[in-house]
Amino acid sequence: MTKLRPTHHHSGYPLQKAVLFNYRVKFTRVCRCPTLPFSRSLAIFDPTRIIRHDLEIQMKVAVCVNHVPDTETKIKIGPDSLTIDRSGVNYMLNPYDEFAVEEGLRIREKYKGDVTVISTGSDVHKETLRKALAMGVDRAVLLKDDGARDSYGVALALAEELKTLSPDVILFGKQSIDYDDAQVGTLVAEMMGLPSVSIVVKLDIQEGKVICEREIEGGHEIVETKLPAVFTAQKGLNEPRYPSLKGIMAAKNKPIEEKPATTAEIRVETLRMRKPPGKGSGKIVGTDASAVPELLRLLHEEAKVI
Repeated sequence: MTKLRPTHHHSGYPLQKAVLFNYRVKFTRVCRCPTLPFSRSLAIFDPTRIIRHDLEIQMKVAVCVNHVPDTETKIKIGPDSLTIDRSGVNYMLNPYDEFAVEEGLRIREKYKGDVTVISTGSDVHKETLRKALAMGVDRAVLLKDDGARDSYGVALALAEELKTLSPDVILFGKQSIDYDDAQVGTLVAEMMGLPSVSIVVKLDIQEGKVICEREIEGGHEIVETKLPAVFTAQKGLNEPRYPSLKGIMAAKNKPIEEKPATTAEIRVETLRMRKPPGKGSGKIVGTDASAVPELLRLLHEEAKVI
């Protein structure tokens, strides 16, 4: 959020001048600055007299995270064939969300402001929120819901909370590694009527606009948008920091704000969960060069990979 500190001339008019990224904006009369998407301040400017004041920019950043099974945990399907067996399962902050948290912290370090981390789920999600607090975020919010939600339901709860925060930057991981839907970030953007850029590997805020580099098939794409906006982070955007001992200890005492998640109907129903079929035994077709023709035939006719 942009804050302007007026200096009063003897005439009684506050004199102001805004400087953002070495880009000067002159306010005339009473107006809202059109070039600063996160500016909500009004100013009166006397064009005959100029007193320079640097503008202190404060970026409000929100990061949405998920609590997912550890990548080293062996997953078992539950008896109902609809959920996983949670016994003995270790959980962690979604790896792609770590890049989002780190980027939020870097934006705060560069432009000041604050970072809020949000998650939708039961009390077990507090473990993940504490990890984000230990990394250095300012505030954590848990949207409580002990039931199952599809991507639409998660996005709706997050969007309703984000509307009350009005952040300048909203960050997600590109996908959650539990269901791999890769839908929530762009759904939130649509629900809030905001532009979105997905699979971001570079994010640069400059002169009231955002230049992003995103990963696409076979290369990278450079795009431009304005704030506020939603971004989903890809591996390579940054290198997430390790929580310091001081951060871990401080996170234990930081409060986690709890709110009921907005009610949402389930639009996608899980009919069955199953593991992929196991691999069959290997086949030895020979031990010397004479086996090459048979190997090529098997790869072409049976494996169908060539």
